[in-house]
Amino acid sequence: MNDKYFVDTNILVYAYNADEKEKHAQAAALLQELWDRKTGVLSLQVLQEFYVTVTQKIEKPISSQQARKIVADSIAAWEIVEPTTETLLLAIEIRDKYQLHFWDAMIFAAAREAGAKVVYTEDFQHGREIEGIRFVNPFVKARR
Repeated sequence: MNDKYFVDTNILVYAYNADEKEKHAQAAALLQELWDRKTGVLSLQVLQEFYVTVTQKIEKPISSQQARKIVADSIAAWEIVEPTTETLLLAIEIRDKYQLHFWDAMIFAAAREAGAKVVYTEDFQHGREIEGIRFVNPFVKARR
């Protein structure tokens, strides 16, 4: 099975932030599963947001060096979508068409560019589908 699953920033943050114990365990297990199956996809935007969030925005931030190591050693080994002009133009189109926040539209555009059919996130309505991409909140009981 070659399905790809795009992981949004909030899921990544929970996987490395043990303050929210239940979500931490679920997110870490999901990342491990995607890693083992080599089906996980991230974008440069997600990595940037992850770095800022875990070093500045969580209750117990980690050091810049720790966050850099996570990005370099584990997260950056995943398939990474780097935005192009086409990614940006698609995001603008999707933002206007579906009234999304711009950064959410960039997540959609990156997921589409990667060929992902599912985006794991807390930022969209669970189960919402936009142009063949389904948004799944992994913390909702029925994960798939």
